[in-house]
Amino acid sequence: MSDDDITTTGESTRRDYVKFGGAVVGGGLLAGCTGASDDGSTPADNETTGATNGTDESDAAADSDGADESTDATGYSVEMAPVGEVEFDGVPETWESYFPGYADMGVALGKADGLAAVGFKSRYHTSYYDELDGVSVDKGEITQLYDEGIDKELYYELDSDIHLTDPQWLLNNSFFGLDESDVTELTENVAPFIGNTIFRRTDSWHDYRYYTMYEAFEKVAEIFQEGDRFRAFASLHDDLLARVQADLPAADARPAGLLCFAGSDEPEKFSPYRLTDKGTNKKHFHDLGVSDALSGTGVEGLSTDDRGQIDYETILEVDPDALFVRGHEAKSRAEFEDTVLAFMKEHSVASELTAVEDGAVYRGGPIYQGPIQNLFLTERFATLLYPDTYSGELFDRDAVSAIVTGDA
Repeated sequence: MSDDDITTTGESTRRDYVKFGGAVVGGGLLAGCTGASDDGSTPADNETTGATNGTDESDAAADSDGADESTDATGYSVEMAPVGEVEFDGVPETWESYFPGYADMGVALGKADGLAAVGFKSRYHTSYYDELDGVSVDKGEITQLYDEGIDKELYYELDSDIHLTDPQWLLNNSFFGLDESDVTELTENVAPFIGNTIFRRTDSWHDYRYYTMYEAFEKVAEIFQEGDRFRAFASLHDDLLARVQADLPAADARPAGLLCFAGSDEPEKFSPYRLTDKGTNKKHFHDLGVSDALSGTGVEGLSTDDRGQIDYETILEVDPDALFVRGHEAKSRAEFEDTVLAFMKEHSVASELTAVEDGAVYRGGPIYQGPIQNLFLTERFATLLYPDTYSGELFDRDAVSAIVTGDA
């Protein structure tokens, strides 16, 4: 496709009812931009990547600018860092997001039919929806944005009404191959970008405000004008946390965990995360009182420019109560035990780990998670880590389904 073709396509298919309203912070389209990294790494999320929300990142609410949505006879606007204010003349019908956690937010708001694409389909774990009547996403029908980079022309082909993606994520990871002029062009010719990289807080370029999961979820609800669904979901979430946290064991009886990525069934090297990081990919651990076994060790967590790894010898020095290994979310618990845990039990060093001896080695959950996935993860880890206290289903599947399908 030539440059002339791109321009013509953008002008003829541009959604007139969604328009960019200009950035509030810094006065530019991409406020907070600090330049793209060039570390030669694989995708930085490759994991080798509430309104009230219990213990999760409550400090972020302290500087909240409140409800950023304003409506009048001609439309409404939503403001979110880093882009600023985006104006809408109508509710977006088609949408995509690099981050599967935002995809889960859209599904929770009843917008699954409009989902066009995610960054990596393999990292969008939709099996959680299998337990929810009337809720489903066919990943075969959605597009993957990443393929040895992101082709700008793909955004033209998708022609979505809104890009639920933080543009700074695209610009500060060099392997995407996009620059600020590309994002400006796509904003003007296709649709605005709006979103915030919330799954982790370890990237130096993210020097603008963060949002908790439910703060970001509320912004997405404003975009889709689904305030009632959001409030119903937030209420269900808050009720689950209140019930679970009321029965948590004393702090000294909760595990110190080590969260890492190792996609192999016979892992020898691990990319560490820090459970002290307040990114949303660790929300379930925060809410369940799991402490960070790496605190005070000097080991840092994954970020765009830190791709360091640790081995069993390092883990043995820490000797966590529980070991959470990402990269195996497609496996069942039994499949994980028959592969990864079985290998560790036979390994000369790994077998000495307390977590391995106790069988306290678990799948770590998805890198990206949204509100539906988080309910299931909270339940999974509550029952795994505290089996004497929690068992069975901890939240009402039918109630979740009713919210999503509009039958609540």
